[in-house]
Amino acid sequence: MLAHNLGDIRLFVEAAGLGSLSAAGRKIGLSPAAASARLVKLEAELNTRLFERTTRRLRLTAEGALYLSHCQQALAALDDAQAALQAGRSAVSGKLRIAATSDFGRHVLQGWLEEFNALHPQITLALILGDTVANLLQDDLDLAIRFGVPQNSSMVARPLAPNRRVLCAAPSYLAGRQAPQQPADLQHQDCIVLLTASGPANEWRFERDGVVQTHTVPLTSARETNDGALARQWAIDGKGLVMKSIWDVAADLREGSLQVVMPQWRAPEAPVHALYQRTRYMAPRVRALLDYLVERFEVAGGEMTALLELR
Repeated sequence: MLAHNLGDIRLFVEAAGLGSLSAAGRKIGLSPAAASARLVKLEAELNTRLFERTTRRLRLTAEGALYLSHCQQALAALDDAQAALQAGRSAVSGKLRIAATSDFGRHVLQGWLEEFNALHPQITLALILGDTVANLLQDDLDLAIRFGVPQNSSMVARPLAPNRRVLCAAPSYLAGRQAPQQPADLQHQDCIVLLTASGPANEWRFERDGVVQTHTVPLTSARETNDGALARQWAIDGKGLVMKSIWDVAADLREGSLQVVMPQWRAPEAPVHALYQRTRYMAPRVRALLDYLVERFEVAGGEMTALLELR
């Protein structure tokens, strides 16, 4: 392996993860032609075909899959070694790539990151917002903030704060109509549904005194969007009811632009987690950010608890 250019190996690993050589090239700053030439060179040096190429996607050969496994381990070891060296340095520097949901990222995390950056000016930030679950390896992320219980056990999931989703609407929507008192009443309401990678989040679960009820929002009559910030704005504009994390709408509830509907029926808990890769060493910049977020969530979490009496 050491005989090969480390950049060629990283290109190969990226291409395998993304399923596209041109996408892998763009990620590390290569043109499609340059990326193709470097892969051909690597295959020639190995005397092995690593990919079966189709017009739509790359597919690993059996030899490529075997080589990929070893390359991933080797690159992880090199990254761990670099992180171990950096851990002994006092300066927190480098690029931090963080992913978060659109609403939380814009209205909460962005401000916190500005404060963190002021404490560590040698840090360069990249904030990736979206409501689909980020792939830390494929998207080259250091940290992701997510609500709910993570499904990917290959990542470390550190709980940061309590959270639950609340059903809310604008006073302008509720004016002149009867507010729902129980889940069955939602069939007569206008609803806003978030579209996710696994499908529309139109099954709203509620619990009261140990009784669990689920309301399935009919998509034929619902507003739908894949952007959580737009869903929140539609609700503020009086377009209907929306199910949102308390962290996303806390300021709106305090200001009165939104209010909780059916407060006696609670949605399931969805704690806030920080997701990051399982490595032996954590880069100082990632450790510093994680420690900072733990502190900020602890302070702000008290406000959330008081707001909805979560305790």
